[in-house]
Amino acid sequence: MASILITGASSGIGRALALEYAGPGAVLSLHGRDTARLEAVARDCAARGARTATATVDVRDREAMAAWVLERDEATPLDMVVPNAGITTGLGQGRVLEDPDAVRALLEINLLGVLNTVDPVLPRMLARRAGRIGFVGSIAAYRGLPYSPAYCAAKAAVHAYAAGLRAGLEPHGILISLIAPGFVTTPLNKDIASWKPLAMDDAKAARIIRRGLDRGKPVIAFPKLLAWGTRALDLIPAAWADWGLRRARVEIPETTEKPRAWRG
Repeated sequence: MASILITGASSGIGRALALEYAGPGAVLSLHGRDTARLEAVARDCAARGARTATATVDVRDREAMAAWVLERDEATPLDMVVPNAGITTGLGQGRVLEDPDAVRALLEINLLGVLNTVDPVLPRMLARRAGRIGFVGSIAAYRGLPYSPAYCAAKAAVHAYAAGLRAGLEPHGILISLIAPGFVTTPLNKDIASWKPLAMDDAKAARIIRRGLDRGKPVIAFPKLLAWGTRALDLIPAAWADWGLRRARVEIPETTEKPRAWRG
């Protein structure tokens, strides 16, 4: 039996990953912000034989997240946690600077939301000397992009945090995997107007992620060609890379989210 907690499970990669793991014996703790969509995902998972529990807790609420995560761990000790919830924001034609409120809202959800999800369960996994965390980063973390600086920064922080935890926790029985997807067809990026090389649907992405998690891979970056290509930008002079990135026509909508904890 596997007990798995996934945030951001009402759509996109989170939903596809929940369905991928759904089956007899699976216990899925599913989190999302859209109650109707989340309950639909839970029903689909139950139809495949999984036991499910859902919550619409705000990932920015540290205390509420801790209470829910610990409640789920008490019910069925968690074998794996996938902090996947996130939003996007960015720039486009005629917009040069990101709105400070949009930046802070994104950091609260995409970075602090990750910490609020994993912090409560890590001491318990340490005590059991068993567990797995699948941090969801992005290929965008490999190079700061002029049309989404805040998003890249948040994901880069997740990458660094996952790498640091991995080295320290593996000797104690906890496996850390960093998931770095490229373009996946999800509601998160459907309104982004740009060339999306090697894009794939969320079901295919979930299969790749599960295969990597089940094998205990430390880094699950895909598609590989795009991952290596993005990393290669740091191997050429920065002025050349910046020139090329500026020529790309990208339009990323600004998030309507407002910061919860930070004001001013």
